[in-house]
Amino acid sequence: MTKPIVFTGSRLDRAAHHRSDPEWLAEKLSDPSSRFLPLHGLKALIDLQGPACIDWRGVSDVREYIDAGAPFIFLGIADFSCHFAIDVSAIENPKQPPISDWGKFIDVRSVAAQVRSGDAAALAQARSMIDWHNRHGYCAVCGSKTHAQELGYSRICSDSTCNATHFPRTDPVAIMMVTKGDKCLLGQGINFPSDFFSCLAGFIEPGETIEQGVRREVFEESGIKVADVRYHASQPWPYPSSLMIGCFADAVSEDITVDTTELGDARWFTRDQVREMLASSTSPSGLRMSPEMSLAHQLAKAWIA
Repeated sequence: MTKPIVFTGSRLDRAAHHRSDPEWLAEKLSDPSSRFLPLHGLKALIDLQGPACIDWRGVSDVREYIDAGAPFIFLGIADFSCHFAIDVSAIENPKQPPISDWGKFIDVRSVAAQVRSGDAAALAQARSMIDWHNRHGYCAVCGSKTHAQELGYSRICSDSTCNATHFPRTDPVAIMMVTKGDKCLLGQGINFPSDFFSCLAGFIEPGETIEQGVRREVFEESGIKVADVRYHASQPWPYPSSLMIGCFADAVSEDITVDTTELGDARWFTRDQVREMLASSTSPSGLRMSPEMSLAHQLAKAWIA
């Protein structure tokens, strides 16, 4: 691959050893070099004045939101500056002053492929973490309210008799290019257009290895049995917080039986067909497959190469 897969290639040192140091945090929240990525409704602030990039803001820009208790997360250190994400969703209208003088809040998925890889990785980290905090305001053990600690990397129950600690979750998803000789197996999600195909994929279940998850998902969705499974690459996918684990798998059967609750269709495609589908990945119609930002596209590209 000539460039990192979208959402990978983070430049940030997460510096986890600072997460339990309140004095260090207080210092950085007063440091004019600290940078903040505001999110509003999980949309990230993007500067569109030149090539699209994160519109990092200084402490003075977000001080009133910090003081008002807006959730914020330490992302890491880069270029000798600390970087944070902060949720400013409490702002009713982000188009009014002073927010109107900032960049534009844009859906992360729609802008990720346009920004440099380091920015896209920070967007993935920020979106996943803010979304997790939004979903975990109450303790799963006793139902009491929780509050953030460790600079946003855990939440603790407010009930001292419970005191349960909760950590962000990442869901592992296997995505696989299944091949047999000079052809590969691609599927069509039940909500995909009729001429759009991608690699099969599914969540890895508790107690499964990656290889077992690949074999189970492929057989469940297509009736195809696979033998050897080889890891290729991974990709954070912040919708809401998955890790896509890209694999190649060797099929030992050919007859397809589609699970219609999961797929609309599944077919074998030749290398020439896949080349054309990759070239047409941004077309609005016609036989095509996932766009370049997806791991499925990168798996297909690697197979062709």
